[in-house]
Amino acid sequence: MAHDVRDDEVPLTLEGAAPKTLGVLDQGALWANLAVSLLGFSGALFLLDPLGNAPLSLTAALAAAVVGSLIGTAMVGLSAIPGTQTGQPAMVLLRGLFGARLSYVPTALNIIQMIGWGAFELWVISQGAMAVFGDTVPYAVWVIVAGVLTTALTIWPLGAIRLLRRYITALVIVALIWFTFQFLGDAPPQSGGSWTAFAPAVDYVIALSVSWVPLAADFARHSRSSRAAFTGVVGGYTLAQVACLGLGVYAVAIAGAAAVQNDSTAVFGPFVAVPLGAVFFGILVLREADQSFANVYSTTVSLQNLMPRVDRRILSVAIGVLTVAIALVVDVTSYGAFLGVIGAVFVPMFAVLAVDYFLLGGATRWNTAEDAPARWSMLAPWALGFAAYWLTTSTPTVEQWDGIWAAVREAIGFERQPWMNGALGAALVAALVTLALGALRRRGARR
Repeated sequence: MAHDVRDDEVPLTLEGAAPKTLGVLDQGALWANLAVSLLGFSGALFLLDPLGNAPLSLTAALAAAVVGSLIGTAMVGLSAIPGTQTGQPAMVLLRGLFGARLSYVPTALNIIQMIGWGAFELWVISQGAMAVFGDTVPYAVWVIVAGVLTTALTIWPLGAIRLLRRYITALVIVALIWFTFQFLGDAPPQSGGSWTAFAPAVDYVIALSVSWVPLAADFARHSRSSRAAFTGVVGGYTLAQVACLGLGVYAVAIAGAAAVQNDSTAVFGPFVAVPLGAVFFGILVLREADQSFANVYSTTVSLQNLMPRVDRRILSVAIGVLTVAIALVVDVTSYGAFLGVIGAVFVPMFAVLAVDYFLLGGATRWNTAEDAPARWSMLAPWALGFAAYWLTTSTPTVEQWDGIWAAVREAIGFERQPWMNGALGAALVAALVTLALGALRRRGARR
């Protein structure tokens, strides 16, 4: 049976070998495009004033964008390297961490969150298109068009990445430069503010970056080297995210913070209003399809951890249809908080993986076979890291869920400080507990 669509494309099943065709420019272009999100511009609101009562100065906000991006993308880059070295996607890598059967639990969670994010991106693309063309084309039509484009990209994923590098990335760079030039003349001067809320702002930017941890290896497994994968993630994503947030600061200033606070799509207005704005913003809307593509493709390869011999093209079409249906009938904007709860699962989990793989010798014995034995001890650092995330994060999600953790903090006498960071807290606790377990295993082996 043939397992490849073509020699330089992703195998149709997990039984095929992953081609190593992506260089540092391919990875850099992919991650730079993923960092530029249409609603990422409105995120400048949270960057400038993460606490709601202590606005940052422009210098502090840009510094927070750089620091947070570097920390977050370093975590993403580390999670990508095992994918390059083993040739396995992210959820299959978890067989080596937890065992084959236990890996199904985080795989199921990842499938749920990826489908949700995929539907959310179809909504974003449709809202962006309507900002350019108005109501002449109904929302449902844009969702279907975006869904078809997304599904087509997932059928030829490596071809889609090469397309990004050769054509789309250059257009996006030109568009960002054009809008920067226009906004610097139109926006009111950015003055005032302080460094008081610098740490929470960094926390917010880290959260933007580490949300990509669960799918980094899905693309890195096709890199020519670990260095190409890591450099592409950190370099491409950091540069583009800082540019996106910086541009967002001026877009929010022009649109008005109150307007963007009430409707995040209000940030689209300043882009469309400038000379040639509709053309260049249309490029950014088209580029947004790489976000939905990444989510749908990662859902597909996650499903292959459960069904390794099913043709990924069949899974891609099924997931594409499902995400379109969700975007058409569900208020996806209200789904974000729930997805945030699930997403917090993966920061401590990949911290456990990184320590076990890089520091405890896991790279020499990583077992991704379908019969990989269960490693129940690895659940402990994951669970403790998950708890640390919710004890230290300042990001609100679902009221009932946040209330539970407020009660836990009160019960154990823990007071969350403004400088605390949920992602770093989770990663640190999970890493330290994993190291402790490794020391205990070595001591037991010597006996």
